[in-house]
Amino acid sequence: MHRFFDKLKGVKPSDILHIFLFLTALPIAFFYRRKRRGLWLLCDNGVEARDNGFWLFEYIRREHPECDCVFAVNKDSRDREKVKALGETVDYGSFMHWVLYLTAKVNVSSQKSGKPNFAVCYLLEVYGLLKNKRVFLQHGVILTDIEFLYYENTKMDMFVTSTYREWEYVSQKYGYPDGCVKLTGLPRFDRLHDYDTVPKQILIMPTWRDWLGTNALAKNADKDRKHFVDSEYFKRWSELIKSSRFKEICKKYGCKVMFCPHRDTQRFIDLFEADESFITVCDYDHFDVQELLKSSAYMITDYSSVQIDFAYMKKPLVYYQFDYEEYSKKHYHKGYFDYEEDGFGPIADELDTLLDNIESACKRNFENEDVYLNRHKEFFTLYDSNNCERNYNEIMKRYFC
Repeated sequence: MHRFFDKLKGVKPSDILHIFLFLTALPIAFFYRRKRRGLWLLCDNGVEARDNGFWLFEYIRREHPECDCVFAVNKDSRDREKVKALGETVDYGSFMHWVLYLTAKVNVSSQKSGKPNFAVCYLLEVYGLLKNKRVFLQHGVILTDIEFLYYENTKMDMFVTSTYREWEYVSQKYGYPDGCVKLTGLPRFDRLHDYDTVPKQILIMPTWRDWLGTNALAKNADKDRKHFVDSEYFKRWSELIKSSRFKEICKKYGCKVMFCPHRDTQRFIDLFEADESFITVCDYDHFDVQELLKSSAYMITDYSSVQIDFAYMKKPLVYYQFDYEEYSKKHYHKGYFDYEEDGFGPIADELDTLLDNIESACKRNFENEDVYLNRHKEFFTLYDSNNCERNYNEIMKRYFC
């Protein structure tokens, strides 16, 4: 009970409106449910439609048009028209979103926050006030110990995993009831079997850091800018993209570089200074993450979940992990995945070592090494283009049969 009141304190004044929307939508949904008994409500993060929720929606609309499904996306999203071209949409966070959320036979999302209002829904769902059926497609493959995804913190009814080791780890560690954790694969992986790689294109994609206080939806970035600029994170990645040796390597081997900061650091994108003669700084308004992954020949990352997507395509990468211990303590705790034993590329903690690895990859013309191709075989239990189909069939079997 003490924990409930702690969470209740986190409800902001702006969330109060959603309590009213929920209460108003409740009786309407009761009657609306009779009209749409088999409704699927799908979502990614509300802002975009580019992740597992969208690709499962696209599959359903293409392969099972008889299925009653709706996708929730912000009315101002740059992806909205793409979704509307496929099928029915609803404005994310709107009154009608609440009605459909309470009506749906199953709510499916790639994000734990893929619901009309995270704070209100958290209190309703986790404390048993709302017993709806929710499928968590995930945003990536779990490698670490992520406590906010424990069953006690989500009460998700179905939890999707993509490899045997991930399935085993989540099943044993995260506290979900038997049968809740499924090995079906990420829907977006279906799109990683057909791609054209741009020769000698290097992609830099670091993940974010919890302790930097970044928030993709924040309206005022000024209070965090100085803290961000002073951080080791900003200094290290800036040092790389401004490195004269890095430029020389790229010039020597004819490489071009795409630098794509994480979604939660996009609001600081103007702070990164890069030589536009060989580096393109990618903002989310003009670049799609999956297309960057598919088109690039080599990746520089740290701990980002996109490493798995890249490795899935059997492409070479390098890890720049200058703050591993701090990251493991302050962001995500260590899990079953050991970067030395299981990683899909070499590890560097200093710039010179990183640049040595980049140059070695250039000399190999970005051909992957056998040690990492063998790790690919061992790690990826599922390696096909049937992930959407497996998820669809599992949801149908679980909730509609």
